[in-house]
Amino acid sequence: MQKILIIFNREPYDNTDVTWNGLRLAGTLQKKGHEVRIFLMNDAVDMARDVCKPPEGYDQDLSQMLKDLIKEGVPVEVCGTCMARCGIFKNHPYFDGANSSTMGFLADWLADSDKVLTF
Repeated sequence: MQKILIIFNREPYDNTDVTWNGLRLAGTLQKKGHEVRIFLMNDAVDMARDVCKPPEGYDQDLSQMLKDLIKEGVPVEVCGTCMARCGIFKNHPYFDGANSSTMGFLADWLADSDKVLTF
């Protein structure tokens, strides 16, 4: 099977289903036996914060979907610089399994991946 790196950049709830579809794809790939890894950057870091909740009328909890992927063994790294700089929930804590990471770590994952997808 292949090593697939998925990089999320967008604010989780940006009036599109881009992030939701990326998380669904991650879960599907993982269930098919691929090694899936997730890296959160820019405003996507909010997805790894418990305070991030779906807006009224949105039927998917993206943070819970990310937690479920972590429980299934999908590693999640979060850009350490972005953790302090980005998202509407700046300075709020991150949930377990979302590890503070670096650009160097991302570079290593990138070089070690068969496929890289960005959302």
